[in-house]
Amino acid sequence: MPPSSAAAAAAAAAVAAAAAASGSGTSALRSRLHDNSGASSPAGSDVVHIIRSPLLEEFRSNKNKKYELKDIVDHVVEFSGDQHGSRFIQQKLETASSDEKQLVFDEILPNCLQLMTDVFGNYVIQKLFEHGNQTQKTILAKHMEGHILSLSLQMYGCRVVQKALEHVLIDQQATMISELDSSVLKCVKDQNGNHVVQKAIERVPSQHIQFIIDTFHGQVYHLATHPYGCRVIQRMFEHCPDEQTGRLLEELHRCTSQLVQDQYGNYVVQHILEHGKEQDKAMIIAKIRGHVLQLSKHKFASNVVEKCVAYGRKEDRHALIEEVLLTRPDGSYPLLTLMKDQYANYVLQKMLDVVDDGEQRDLLVSRIRMHLHSVRKYTYGKHLTQSESHV
Repeated sequence: MPPSSAAAAAAAAAVAAAAAASGSGTSALRSRLHDNSGASSPAGSDVVHIIRSPLLEEFRSNKNKKYELKDIVDHVVEFSGDQHGSRFIQQKLETASSDEKQLVFDEILPNCLQLMTDVFGNYVIQKLFEHGNQTQKTILAKHMEGHILSLSLQMYGCRVVQKALEHVLIDQQATMISELDSSVLKCVKDQNGNHVVQKAIERVPSQHIQFIIDTFHGQVYHLATHPYGCRVIQRMFEHCPDEQTGRLLEELHRCTSQLVQDQYGNYVVQHILEHGKEQDKAMIIAKIRGHVLQLSKHKFASNVVEKCVAYGRKEDRHALIEEVLLTRPDGSYPLLTLMKDQYANYVLQKMLDVVDDGEQRDLLVSRIRMHLHSVRKYTYGKHLTQSESHV
């Protein structure tokens, strides 16, 4: 072997060994799967060396040649871990024949777990869940068993778990999601795992996710005020039956006053106002009444007041609007404060949009007109003066 070739081979072997040792990263994955298809420098290095097979190199460089799945036999895994190769396989799987899908499936299966956490490979696995036959989906999901938690907490793996939950049969859904038992809160508060819990609540029959609901008892305030937890709580109220959510709604009602002023909790309260039962909406609005001015001036609570006005019963809406029309004991006008405030002016605009009592509307409009001259100089008062068509 010429010296240059020997040196190149030695360099490739060293890079592959480093990648295998690091055990992470797209290129490291390719190194483990194909001795000649990819490698990565050790973790922390800025330099990434990728060694591709001649077939992949030709595919990437020759844009004119029309490739089919049969042309990449024995290179499906390598292509799956490559940005362009992965996109090619994804597109082909959408219209592939049964034999072509089986070809891809057979090559993917021994390395499916690694591909599930690969930046490009995960999309190929997802396409197999979308377009493969039910047997292939079942086998793929079977290979995931024992790894659902780790996959759920991984950036790309969590997408594969979600896709699997959409396409496997109910028994397998139940088996997969049961692996999160004892780790529900960890997943809910994780930037990746929370999406898996949301998907489980949306797609898995309620009887199979009772353990998730049980975990939420005593945790509603804590979760509703968490950036990821608030999303999960909303999905639960949206998809789970009353017998599962009843106690949790009671918990929520006990802390409504705190939640409406929280940067995340306010979204949960808004969700109930939009999608909840009339009795639950009424309970929330009851906590808002008497505090409309104060809460309308609050960055987060003002959004809740808007929803109360938009989704409350006619009598509730009437009471909320009446509250801002009254002159306070100290002689101040809540309406004027709303008109000037950066957040409250939006509440007032919403009141104008939805007021359906002719007499009250006339009163609201006339009071606003009385003060328009004094709010023109305020940045936020201009919002009202610029939409004088309302008044």
